[in-house]
Amino acid sequence: MVKDPKGRKRVVVTGIGAIAPVGLNADEYWQNLVAGKSGIDKITLFDASDLSCKIAGEVKGFDPLQYIDRKTARHMARFTQFAVAAGKMAIDDAELDLDKEDRDRIGMIIGNGIGGLPNMQEQCNILETRGGMRVTPFFMTITLANMAASQISIHFGLKGYTSTTVTACAAGTQAIGEAAEIIRQGKCDIMVTGGT
Repeated sequence: MVKDPKGRKRVVVTGIGAIAPVGLNADEYWQNLVAGKSGIDKITLFDASDLSCKIAGEVKGFDPLQYIDRKTARHMARFTQFAVAAGKMAIDDAELDLDKEDRDRIGMIIGNGIGGLPNMQEQCNILETRGGMRVTPFFMTITLANMAASQISIHFGLKGYTSTTVTACAAGTQAIGEAAEIIRQGKCDIMVTGGT
């Protein structure tokens, strides 16, 4: 076992994936960052005409069907679709053959700021205007903050330690740090981690 200078088990990143306003994969993301390209533009995902701020960093051109089947994608919030797609990219980038790994020893910690807020707003509007029987039965599984980590686990059949950090803008960084600690403690051999 390789140890760091403090004598702790060394943890390394072996694969990365990215879905972001400046790129739909890690290579495109990095190239656009280095080139100084901005992902900030006018808001298009909702009507921002009544808001004082009309710009944001939106992910444009993302097609969840490249990573998830249509039926499953319909029952996921966009933040969860991003997480599953980036998780797949990271697993592929690491050249990880899940069939040769002990899936009980592969876990995930995914951080996010709030969960499926747009979906929550949509379903609350449906409740108010059309009644409770019209609210999707998938309301909870779409909106909860832990669904990104849960759906990665389900999608890839991973059965190790699973958790979610919800600490605003620090959530992804916190998730990565906690995932490294889980490996150091021997609770898992591999962690899928990041933020959405």
